[in-house]
Amino acid sequence: MVLITQAFMDNLLGRVHTLPYMDNLLISSIAIVVAFAVFAGVLLFLFNGYLKTLAGKTETIIDDLIFKYTSKPIFLLILVFGVKLALFNMGWHDRLVNVVDTLLAVTFLFVLMRVLDVFIEGWGITFSKRTESKLDDVLLPLFHKASHIVFVIIALMWALNIWGINITPYLAGVGISGIVLGLALQDSLKNVLGGINLLVDKTYQIGDKIKLESGEVGIIHDIGLRSTKLMTFNNEVVYIPNGYLANSRVMNFTQPDTRVRGRVDFGVEYGTDVEKVRKVVMGVVSKIEGVSKKPAPSVQFFEMGDFALKFRVFFWVEHWDKEAAMQLKITEEVYNALNKAKIMIPYPTQVVHVKD
Repeated sequence: MVLITQAFMDNLLGRVHTLPYMDNLLISSIAIVVAFAVFAGVLLFLFNGYLKTLAGKTETIIDDLIFKYTSKPIFLLILVFGVKLALFNMGWHDRLVNVVDTLLAVTFLFVLMRVLDVFIEGWGITFSKRTESKLDDVLLPLFHKASHIVFVIIALMWALNIWGINITPYLAGVGISGIVLGLALQDSLKNVLGGINLLVDKTYQIGDKIKLESGEVGIIHDIGLRSTKLMTFNNEVVYIPNGYLANSRVMNFTQPDTRVRGRVDFGVEYGTDVEKVRKVVMGVVSKIEGVSKKPAPSVQFFEMGDFALKFRVFFWVEHWDKEAAMQLKITEEVYNALNKAKIMIPYPTQVVHVKD
């Protein structure tokens, strides 16, 4: 590639020297820089004017971003190449070859980095239109930073190679350092990958009510890249590592929808008519506003306990945040209905027989 570039410059300079007044090296070098600057300026004008307007009429956003992010870097790349050609023309190329080639390499990589930023940004915009997930808000900055770090490393290695520095020991050192750093950041990387997994799978959403394996119950307040914030009902914030969430059993009360079933337990004394209890309680619960009709509430006799016949009232509400209030309401209404129907609610009792 170097031979091709040098042959191209020799051919171009040969054509320049055939022009009038271009036998003087200083004049021809200044003319080369001015010509490349004018060419880059015209190209920049076309990018920001005609081509940018034309790109705005297309359906895709990629071309708009390309003209937005790459016009100035391309202008700089053309200008630096013109400076290199001028120095080559003056015969200073051997003395300034490393400086100019380093600047040219860095500029070229900067253009490539901006092009990659365009595709990352375009993917993020397209993805955000298709979903309401925060995936793009979290991953886009991560992808941008990761790509920038990669290009910085490549630029550094390229610059060292241009200056004749053997980069093989540095590559070996970078590999060993990467292994050590990976082991040191193992937990952090596990949390980051866990956060990406949660966002991609849409396991949880902000506002979901969940119950952790350790017993805490709360609402998802924020899903970050390393941790998730859980707001408990006591207005306390619990920070949970995403690696833990990704590898533990968590109950989500909002999936597959926000409906939830609640229950109220009560007992009546032995000898009470079971069907009468069911009829009284159902007549009260079915009339309470907020209790879903489909599925309808039900009253089940499930156990003959030590001192009472035990019943359960099952009911559905449309949203999980109404369950607690509805449970209190139904408990009160069931108690009042049983008292009104003269159905006794027994105290815990125990009969002891003493043998003489």
